[in-house]
Amino acid sequence: MRITDVTVELVDLPAQPSFDWRKGLPGSEGPVTGGILRVLTDDGLVGEAPTRRGVIVADIVERRIREDLLGRDALARELLWHRMWELDRIEEFPVYALGLVDVALWDIAAKAAGVPVHRLLGSYREALPAYASTVTFSSVEEYLDVADQCLELGYSAIKLHAWGDPRADAELCQKLRAHVGDQVPLMYDGSAGFDLADAVYVGRALAEAGYLWYEEPMREFSVTAYQRLSERVNVPLLVGETSDGAHWNMADFIASGTAGYVRTSAQFKGGITGALRIAHLADSFQLRAEVHGPGVVNAHLCMAIPNTTHYESLVHSNPVVREPAVHADGMVHAPTAPGIGFGEPGW
Repeated sequence: MRITDVTVELVDLPAQPSFDWRKGLPGSEGPVTGGILRVLTDDGLVGEAPTRRGVIVADIVERRIREDLLGRDALARELLWHRMWELDRIEEFPVYALGLVDVALWDIAAKAAGVPVHRLLGSYREALPAYASTVTFSSVEEYLDVADQCLELGYSAIKLHAWGDPRADAELCQKLRAHVGDQVPLMYDGSAGFDLADAVYVGRALAEAGYLWYEEPMREFSVTAYQRLSERVNVPLLVGETSDGAHWNMADFIASGTAGYVRTSAQFKGGITGALRIAHLADSFQLRAEVHGPGVVNAHLCMAIPNTTHYESLVHSNPVVREPAVHADGMVHAPTAPGIGFGEPGW
């Protein structure tokens, strides 16, 4: 099965629902030109991977990727994953673009086999609990109200994205724990808002409140800074969400003793192939590899990775609206369509 073309169809995407990451830092976007990357084959099968960065991805495909992939075996995913890294060396693909070809190739392979991608990966489970991953709300009181709604809607755990103010965030985290009690798993995501001193302050508050993990408090360029943080706080650090270098970089986090958990995803870790590498690396050290972000691609990963515990479901409104993929019991179930199943009901 040979690749005959690689294209990017540009599509106009509407504005996202308005929300913030951290105080004064918009998380939502207005209307953008997105895209659908497609890998075409001589067997007539087409693999797809969507992106919100259509113009950038189209440029990369036109200048670097298409010519390199034409005529290659579409089932040689390992080879072509390495080819993307070879091209990345000089081009430095954006972290969200590096894995798009890989996602499309897995889509092709699973369609050829007539099974969902998670079956091709080697399914571990058929369902997984979802946690409610908040955007930034206006006050402690609003967060507590949102938390109540999330639990009533079936979510079994809650992760906070807060204001990026160490003292206010620490107070929020402790008040949420007092509000929901000791049995609800809670997580906190700093969205890279702190330096080391402030990260230590928040981390100690999270440890006192028994939080499950402490995610990306600082930018992830310095493994040493994270090592210093891990020596000063007693809450597990979840590391490597946006760091460049996929499993190579993650190996340094693990070797340093920094990682309590690791992040993996198709979006930021070189596609499905890269995400699996990180999950297996973590498993070798008896670490959990938690899948970052919602969506059908990451749902397949959740069903195939034994050492992940939750599906991340974004809660970006008040009143809270449960994501369609999350059932009333708080569970996300395995996609069933052949391939990745973009457009499958519920996704």
